[in-house]
Amino acid sequence: MSAAACDRTEGAPHLPVLIDAILENVDCSGVWLDGTFGAGGYSRAFLEAGADRVIGVDRDPMVFEMAQDWAVGYGDRLTLIEGEFADLDELAQDFLPLDGVVLDLGVSSMQLDQAERGFSFLRDGPLDMRMAQKGPSAADVVNQADEALLADILFQYGEERASRRIARAIMAARPLETTGQLAEVIEACLPRSKPGQSHPATRSFQAIRIAVNDEFGQLISGLEAAERALKPGGYLAVVTFHSLEDRVVKKFLQARAGRAGGGSRYAPVQDTVAPTFELRTRKAIVADKDELSRNPRSRSAKLRVALRTDAPAWPAERSGLGLPKLTEKMIGKDLL
Repeated sequence: MSAAACDRTEGAPHLPVLIDAILENVDCSGVWLDGTFGAGGYSRAFLEAGADRVIGVDRDPMVFEMAQDWAVGYGDRLTLIEGEFADLDELAQDFLPLDGVVLDLGVSSMQLDQAERGFSFLRDGPLDMRMAQKGPSAADVVNQADEALLADILFQYGEERASRRIARAIMAARPLETTGQLAEVIEACLPRSKPGQSHPATRSFQAIRIAVNDEFGQLISGLEAAERALKPGGYLAVVTFHSLEDRVVKKFLQARAGRAGGGSRYAPVQDTVAPTFELRTRKAIVADKDELSRNPRSRSAKLRVALRTDAPAWPAERSGLGLPKLTEKMIGKDLL
Protein backbone atom coordinates (compact mmCIF):
# COMPACT_ATOMS: atom_id res chain seq x y z
CA MET A 1 0.00 0.00 0.00
CA SER A 2 1.43 3.38 -0.96
CA ALA A 3 1.73 6.40 1.26
CA ALA A 4 -0.65 8.20 -1.04
CA ALA A 5 -3.19 5.45 -0.56
CA CYS A 6 -2.80 5.73 3.20
CA ASP A 7 -3.50 9.45 2.96
CA ARG A 8 -6.74 8.83 1.09
CA THR A 9 -8.05 6.63 3.88
CA GLU A 10 -11.04 8.36 5.40
CA GLY A 11 -10.12 10.39 8.46
CA ALA A 12 -6.33 10.08 8.09
CA PRO A 13 -4.88 13.41 9.28
CA HIS A 14 -1.39 13.04 7.81
CA LEU A 15 0.91 10.90 5.70
CA PRO A 16 2.99 8.25 7.48
CA VAL A 17 6.60 9.09 6.68
CA LEU A 18 8.67 6.65 4.57
CA ILE A 19 5.87 4.06 4.63
CA ASP A 20 6.60 2.91 1.05
CA ALA A 21 10.25 2.32 1.94
CA ILE A 22 9.25 0.39 5.06
CA LEU A 23 6.84 -1.88 3.19
CA GLU A 24 9.48 -2.55 0.53
CA ASN A 25 11.98 -3.76 3.15
CA VAL A 26 9.84 -5.92 5.45
CA ASP A 27 7.40 -8.81 5.35
CA CYS A 28 4.12 -7.35 6.61
CA SER A 29 2.52 -10.66 7.57
CA GLY A 30 2.00 -11.85 11.13
CA VAL A 31 1.71 -9.70 14.25
CA TRP A 32 3.22 -6.21 14.20
CA LEU A 33 3.54 -3.64 16.95
CA ASP A 34 3.31 0.06 16.10
CA GLY A 35 5.03 1.61 19.10
CA THR A 36 4.19 5.20 18.18
CA PHE A 37 0.57 4.88 17.05
CA GLY A 38 -0.15 8.61 16.70
CA ALA A 39 -2.67 9.14 13.90
CA GLY A 40 -2.57 5.45 13.06
CA GLY A 41 -1.00 5.82 9.63
CA TYR A 42 1.54 3.02 10.02
CA SER A 43 -0.96 0.69 11.67
CA ARG A 44 -3.43 1.19 8.83
CA ALA A 45 -0.75 0.66 6.22
CA PHE A 46 0.36 -2.65 7.75
CA LEU A 47 -3.22 -3.87 8.12
CA GLU A 48 -3.98 -3.01 4.50
CA ALA A 49 -0.73 -4.67 3.41
CA GLY A 50 -1.75 -7.98 5.00
CA ALA A 51 -0.69 -8.01 8.64
CA ASP A 52 -2.74 -10.48 10.66
CA ARG A 53 -2.83 -8.11 13.63
CA VAL A 54 -1.35 -4.76 14.62
CA ILE A 55 -0.89 -3.68 18.22
CA GLY A 56 -0.99 0.11 18.41
CA VAL A 57 0.87 1.53 21.42
CA ASP A 58 1.00 5.18 22.43
CA ARG A 59 1.49 7.02 25.71
CA ASP A 60 -0.83 9.84 24.61
CA PRO A 61 -4.41 8.81 25.53
CA MET A 62 -5.85 11.42 23.18
CA VAL A 63 -4.73 9.53 20.07
CA PHE A 64 -7.01 6.62 20.89
CA GLU A 65 -9.98 8.94 21.33
CA MET A 66 -9.32 10.30 17.85
CA ALA A 67 -9.03 6.78 16.39
CA GLN A 68 -12.35 5.46 17.71
CA ASP A 69 -14.33 6.25 14.56
CA TRP A 70 -12.17 4.22 12.19
CA ALA A 71 -10.39 1.66 14.40
CA VAL A 72 -13.54 -0.41 14.92
CA GLY A 73 -13.54 -1.21 11.21
CA TYR A 74 -10.55 -3.50 11.68
CA GLY A 75 -12.19 -5.55 14.44
CA ASP A 76 -9.81 -7.66 16.49
CA ARG A 77 -7.04 -7.21 13.91
CA LEU A 78 -6.21 -3.90 15.63
CA THR A 79 -5.48 -3.81 19.34
CA LEU A 80 -4.87 -0.43 21.02
CA ILE A 81 -2.83 -0.20 24.23
CA GLU A 82 -2.00 2.95 26.17
CA GLY A 83 1.58 2.87 27.39
CA GLU A 84 5.20 3.69 26.58
CA PHE A 85 7.00 1.85 23.79
CA ALA A 86 9.91 1.49 26.21
CA ASP A 87 7.75 -1.25 27.78
CA LEU A 88 6.49 -2.74 24.53
CA ASP A 89 7.48 -6.30 25.37
CA GLU A 90 5.46 -6.14 28.60
CA LEU A 91 2.50 -4.38 27.00
CA ALA A 92 2.32 -6.97 24.21
CA GLN A 93 3.09 -10.02 26.32
CA ASP A 94 -0.13 -11.77 25.22
CA PHE A 95 1.01 -11.57 21.57
CA LEU A 96 4.69 -12.49 21.81
CA PRO A 97 6.85 -13.18 19.95
CA LEU A 98 6.24 -10.42 17.42
CA ASP A 99 6.84 -10.54 13.68
CA GLY A 100 7.73 -6.87 13.55
CA VAL A 101 8.06 -3.57 15.40
CA VAL A 102 7.84 -0.14 13.81
CA LEU A 103 8.75 3.10 15.61
CA ASP A 104 8.19 6.63 14.25
CA LEU A 105 10.05 8.84 16.71
CA GLY A 106 9.45 12.41 17.79
CA VAL A 107 6.36 14.55 18.16
CA SER A 108 3.33 13.95 15.92
CA SER A 109 1.78 16.58 13.67
CA MET A 110 -1.45 16.24 15.67
CA GLN A 111 0.33 17.26 18.87
CA LEU A 112 2.05 20.19 17.17
CA ASP A 113 -1.27 21.45 15.81
CA GLN A 114 -2.94 21.58 19.23
CA ALA A 115 -2.00 24.85 20.92
CA GLU A 116 -3.20 23.59 24.30
CA ARG A 117 -0.54 20.85 24.23
CA GLY A 118 2.23 23.47 24.21
CA PHE A 119 4.58 21.74 21.77
CA SER A 120 4.94 24.54 19.23
CA PHE A 121 6.09 28.15 19.41
CA LEU A 122 3.93 28.83 16.35
CA ARG A 123 0.74 28.51 18.43
CA ASP A 124 0.67 30.29 21.78
CA GLY A 125 -0.44 27.97 24.54
CA PRO A 126 0.51 26.67 27.99
CA LEU A 127 4.04 25.35 28.40
CA ASP A 128 3.17 21.66 28.56
CA MET A 129 4.81 19.37 25.95
CA ARG A 130 3.89 16.16 27.83
CA MET A 131 3.06 13.34 25.43
CA ALA A 132 1.50 11.25 28.20
CA GLN A 133 -0.23 14.29 29.75
CA LYS A 134 1.21 13.44 33.17
CA GLY A 135 4.39 14.13 35.10
CA PRO A 136 6.52 17.31 35.04
CA SER A 137 5.63 19.72 32.23
CA ALA A 138 7.78 22.05 30.16
CA ALA A 139 6.77 24.84 32.56
CA ASP A 140 8.15 22.81 35.45
CA VAL A 141 11.46 22.30 33.66
CA VAL A 142 11.77 25.91 32.52
CA ASN A 143 10.83 27.37 35.92
CA GLN A 144 12.45 24.88 38.31
CA ALA A 145 15.65 23.60 36.70
CA ASP A 146 18.84 25.38 37.70
CA GLU A 147 20.86 27.28 35.13
CA ALA A 148 23.41 24.52 34.58
CA LEU A 149 20.74 21.90 33.93
CA LEU A 150 18.87 24.21 31.55
CA ALA A 151 22.07 24.85 29.60
CA ASP A 152 22.82 21.11 29.43
CA ILE A 153 19.31 20.36 28.15
CA LEU A 154 19.51 23.02 25.44
CA PHE A 155 23.01 22.04 24.32
CA GLN A 156 22.82 18.25 24.51
CA TYR A 157 19.26 17.74 23.27
CA GLY A 158 18.95 20.72 20.93
CA GLU A 159 22.59 21.24 19.86
CA GLU A 160 21.99 24.92 20.68
CA ARG A 161 25.32 26.76 20.69
CA ALA A 162 23.86 29.68 22.64
CA SER A 163 22.61 27.36 25.38
CA ARG A 164 24.27 29.20 28.27
CA ARG A 165 23.07 32.59 27.09
CA ILE A 166 19.51 31.31 26.68
CA ALA A 167 19.61 29.56 30.06
CA ARG A 168 20.64 32.81 31.76
CA ALA A 169 17.86 34.69 29.99
CA ILE A 170 15.27 32.10 31.03
CA MET A 171 16.42 32.36 34.65
CA ALA A 172 16.04 36.16 34.53
CA ALA A 173 12.59 36.04 32.88
CA ARG A 174 10.87 33.33 34.87
CA PRO A 175 8.26 32.42 35.75
CA LEU A 176 7.30 31.63 32.15
CA GLU A 177 3.85 30.19 31.52
CA THR A 178 3.24 30.11 27.76
CA THR A 179 5.02 28.99 24.60
CA GLY A 180 4.90 32.55 23.32
CA GLN A 181 6.68 33.92 26.38
CA LEU A 182 9.43 31.32 26.12
CA ALA A 183 9.84 31.88 22.38
CA GLU A 184 10.24 35.62 22.94
CA VAL A 185 12.99 35.07 25.51
CA ILE A 186 14.86 32.74 23.16
CA GLU A 187 14.44 35.03 20.14
CA ALA A 188 15.91 37.94 22.07
CA CYS A 189 19.11 35.91 22.62
CA LEU A 190 19.73 35.05 18.97
CA PRO A 191 20.13 36.78 15.61
CA ARG A 192 16.99 37.05 13.51
CA SER A 193 16.55 34.09 11.15
CA LYS A 194 17.42 34.59 7.50
CA PRO A 195 14.94 33.50 4.81
CA GLY A 196 14.84 29.72 4.62
CA GLN A 197 16.30 29.23 8.10
CA SER A 198 14.38 27.65 10.95
CA HIS A 199 12.83 29.74 13.72
CA PRO A 200 15.37 30.76 16.41
CA ALA A 201 13.41 28.82 19.06
CA THR A 202 13.33 25.54 17.12
CA ARG A 203 16.34 23.88 18.75
CA SER A 204 15.42 25.00 22.27
CA PHE A 205 11.82 23.81 22.00
CA GLN A 206 13.04 20.46 20.66
CA ALA A 207 15.46 20.14 23.56
CA ILE A 208 12.89 20.92 26.25
CA ARG A 209 10.38 18.53 24.68
CA ILE A 210 12.98 15.75 24.65
CA ALA A 211 13.80 16.38 28.30
CA VAL A 212 10.15 16.50 29.41
CA ASN A 213 9.38 13.19 27.70
CA ASP A 214 12.71 11.45 28.38
CA GLU A 215 12.84 10.65 24.68
CA PHE A 216 16.35 9.20 24.65
CA GLY A 217 15.69 7.05 27.69
CA GLN A 218 12.51 5.86 25.99
CA LEU A 219 14.37 5.21 22.75
CA ILE A 220 17.12 3.00 24.14
CA SER A 221 14.67 1.10 26.37
CA GLY A 222 12.35 0.66 23.39
CA LEU A 223 15.11 -0.74 21.20
CA GLU A 224 16.05 -3.20 23.93
CA ALA A 225 12.38 -4.14 24.43
CA ALA A 226 11.99 -4.78 20.70
CA GLU A 227 15.06 -7.01 20.80
CA ARG A 228 13.38 -9.08 23.54
CA ALA A 229 9.96 -9.13 21.87
CA LEU A 230 10.83 -10.04 18.27
CA LYS A 231 10.92 -13.60 17.06
CA PRO A 232 13.84 -14.89 14.95
CA GLY A 233 13.31 -13.39 11.51
CA GLY A 234 11.24 -10.52 12.93
CA TYR A 235 11.74 -6.98 11.66
CA LEU A 236 12.62 -3.76 13.46
CA ALA A 237 11.94 -0.56 11.48
CA VAL A 238 12.77 2.81 13.04
CA VAL A 239 12.12 6.26 11.55
CA THR A 240 14.07 9.13 13.12
CA PHE A 241 13.80 12.88 12.54
CA HIS A 242 17.05 14.34 13.81
CA SER A 243 20.69 13.34 13.87
CA LEU A 244 20.85 12.63 17.62
CA GLU A 245 18.11 10.00 17.39
CA ASP A 246 19.56 8.46 14.24
CA ARG A 247 23.00 8.20 15.85
CA VAL A 248 21.60 6.17 18.75
CA VAL A 249 19.59 3.84 16.47
CA LYS A 250 22.57 3.39 14.14
CA LYS A 251 25.01 2.58 16.93
CA PHE A 252 22.55 0.24 18.66
CA LEU A 253 21.91 -1.78 15.50
CA GLN A 254 25.59 -1.83 14.53
CA ALA A 255 26.54 -3.09 17.98
CA ARG A 256 23.80 -5.72 17.99
CA ALA A 257 24.84 -6.81 14.49
CA GLY A 258 28.48 -7.16 15.53
CA ARG A 259 29.55 -4.25 13.32
CA ALA A 260 30.49 -1.67 15.92
CA GLY A 261 34.17 -1.98 15.05
CA GLY A 262 37.15 -2.88 17.19
CA GLY A 263 39.64 -0.96 19.19
CA SER A 264 37.29 0.26 21.93
CA ARG A 265 36.71 -0.78 25.49
CA TYR A 266 33.31 -2.14 24.40
CA ALA A 267 34.81 -4.68 21.98
CA PRO A 268 35.12 -7.50 24.57
CA VAL A 269 31.32 -7.57 24.97
CA GLN A 270 30.86 -8.02 21.22
CA ASP A 271 33.44 -10.80 21.15
CA THR A 272 31.45 -12.92 23.59
CA VAL A 273 27.82 -12.18 22.65
CA ALA A 274 26.22 -13.43 19.44
CA PRO A 275 24.67 -10.79 17.15
CA THR A 276 20.94 -10.31 17.73
CA PHE A 277 20.24 -8.37 14.52
CA GLU A 278 21.21 -8.43 10.86
CA LEU A 279 21.19 -5.05 9.13
CA ARG A 280 18.53 -5.01 6.43
CA THR A 281 19.59 -1.57 5.22
CA ARG A 282 23.31 -0.76 5.04
CA LYS A 283 22.63 2.97 5.13
CA ALA A 284 19.71 5.02 6.35
CA ILE A 285 16.93 5.34 3.79
CA VAL A 286 15.68 8.86 3.11
CA ALA A 287 12.64 10.20 1.27
CA ASP A 288 12.71 10.41 -2.51
CA LYS A 289 11.64 13.45 -4.51
CA ASP A 290 8.04 12.27 -4.84
CA GLU A 291 7.60 11.86 -1.10
CA LEU A 292 9.32 15.17 -0.38
CA SER A 293 6.87 16.93 -2.66
CA ARG A 294 3.88 15.21 -1.02
CA ASN A 295 5.02 15.38 2.56
CA PRO A 296 7.45 18.09 3.76
CA ARG A 297 7.66 16.35 7.17
CA SER A 298 9.75 13.63 5.51
CA ARG A 299 12.59 16.07 4.75
CA SER A 300 14.67 15.12 7.79
CA ALA A 301 13.43 11.53 8.19
CA LYS A 302 15.75 8.53 8.13
CA LEU A 303 14.74 4.87 8.14
CA ARG A 304 16.78 1.94 9.42
CA VAL A 305 15.60 -1.66 9.22
CA ALA A 306 17.09 -4.77 10.86
CA LEU A 307 16.20 -8.46 11.04
CA ARG A 308 16.19 -10.32 14.37
CA THR A 309 18.45 -13.37 14.63
CA ASP A 310 17.86 -16.37 16.92
CA ALA A 311 20.53 -15.24 19.43
CA PRO A 312 19.40 -14.39 22.98
CA ALA A 313 18.81 -10.71 23.74
CA TRP A 314 21.81 -8.88 25.16
CA PRO A 315 21.88 -7.53 28.70
CA ALA A 316 21.33 -3.77 28.86
CA GLU A 317 24.49 -1.96 27.72
CA ARG A 318 24.01 1.78 27.20
CA SER A 319 27.63 2.93 27.04
CA GLY A 320 29.02 3.66 23.61
CA LEU A 321 25.62 3.97 21.91
CA GLY A 322 25.75 7.70 21.30
CA LEU A 323 23.34 8.69 24.06
CA PRO A 324 23.72 12.29 25.24
CA LYS A 325 25.69 12.44 28.49
CA LEU A 326 22.71 13.95 30.28
CA THR A 327 20.58 10.91 29.40
CA GLU A 328 23.25 8.48 30.65
CA LYS A 329 23.48 10.50 33.87
CA MET A 330 19.70 10.64 34.40
CA ILE A 331 18.71 7.03 33.57
CA GLY A 332 16.67 5.79 36.50
CA LYS A 333 16.48 9.27 38.06
CA ASP A 334 13.99 12.12 37.98
CA LEU A 335 14.95 15.12 35.87
CA LEU A 336 13.88 17.61 38.53
